[in-house]
Amino acid sequence: MVRHFLTGEELAQDELSALLDRALELKAGRNSGEGANALAGRSIALVFEKPSTRTRVSFEVGVAELGGTPLILRGDELQLSRGESVGDTARVLSRYVHAIVVRAGSHDVVAELADGATVPVINGLTPEHHPCQSLADLLTLHERFGDLDGVRVAYVGDGNNVARSLAVVGGVAGVELRVASPGGYRIEPGLAALDTDDPREAADGADAIYTDVWVSMGDEAEAKRRRADLARFQVNAELLAAASERAIVLHCLPAHPGEEITEDVLYGERSAVWDQAENRLHAQKALLELLVR
Repeated sequence: MVRHFLTGEELAQDELSALLDRALELKAGRNSGEGANALAGRSIALVFEKPSTRTRVSFEVGVAELGGTPLILRGDELQLSRGESVGDTARVLSRYVHAIVVRAGSHDVVAELADGATVPVINGLTPEHHPCQSLADLLTLHERFGDLDGVRVAYVGDGNNVARSLAVVGGVAGVELRVASPGGYRIEPGLAALDTDDPREAADGADAIYTDVWVSMGDEAEAKRRRADLARFQVNAELLAAASERAIVLHCLPAHPGEEITEDVLYGERSAVWDQAENRLHAQKALLELLVR
């Protein structure tokens, strides 16, 4: 049976735990070629409708390190841009490749691609969900704290796709997610353990403080308003002081120092941001091993 990874809800708790443990094995054994034949003889389509650094590089390198062939496809290079249906694209790609990773401007497109595909479809990012980022987030927390059950994460800022996926995937792992966002930027009720407009309330005693940019791709026309609305949700030394003594700082990148996070915190000794970025590679390799047969 073909399995897709679109929101993170597809993984059971034991599968997620095993995936994170496997990611740590792949990370530790990277220089010795751990997993080098997992995708031998297999090709993976990597479809990008928008520019990408971490998603593209981590998946392209990951497929290659697992012994597979990554095939980069930009949206304007496909017949989709000339009116071919998403369903037909899925049917054709399924005859050529063994899985499809897609970063798209609409979650409906990814869902429709999965409906038509006979190979696994992995959501690389949509405006609604970013589950691969959440795998890297959990892997970073797992490295630092071990058992994830009860780990407290404060997400501060725009309740976007990153916050939503962290609530979904983190919930599977037992993470306690607290989200602090202003009105109009909140995630759906009930997703987080705490949903507040007070950053200090969310950060109080937290094991990690997480933020994302205030102006994402597609939000540029509203940049001035968004910066004003989110100004008091900056992750800075004062907010970090409200967290636990072992707290780390997370950011999915790219960062805008001086806006959503201060430079001293982003590059400070409690920042796990660069480990988090690297862990995209290892978590996604473990995901590919799980889904591609």
